[in-house]
Amino acid sequence: MHEMGIMQGILDASFEAAQNAGKSKISLVKVTIGELTEIQDYALEFAFEALTKDTMAEDAKLEMTFLEPKSTCQDCGHTYTHDHFTMTCPECGSFDVKLIQGRELQIDAIEAD
Repeated sequence: MHEMGIMQGILDASFEAAQNAGKSKISLVKVTIGELTEIQDYALEFAFEALTKDTMAEDAKLEMTFLEPKSTCQDCGHTYTHDHFTMTCPECGSFDVKLIQGRELQIDAIEAD
């Protein structure tokens, strides 16, 4: 389960940011995740609950926003959303496309006291 390692990295960065701001307790962590990362929300939530016990983020909430894949066709310029497997341009059928959204993994905000 790679979500455990991913969550440990998110928490390490969150703890460091909170401590650098002079805070002692984290109440909320907001993250944005691209669907193409294959991160499972239930597994990330499980990792969050397991890794925050006895830390400054114990009892904190995790808020996740998932972004669907989006690409731009390099031939006709059309921008469109798609699933994990079909990236061809729906306008012209080209395979020459550039992924512009869907592989994100970022911390958007941390609320701390």
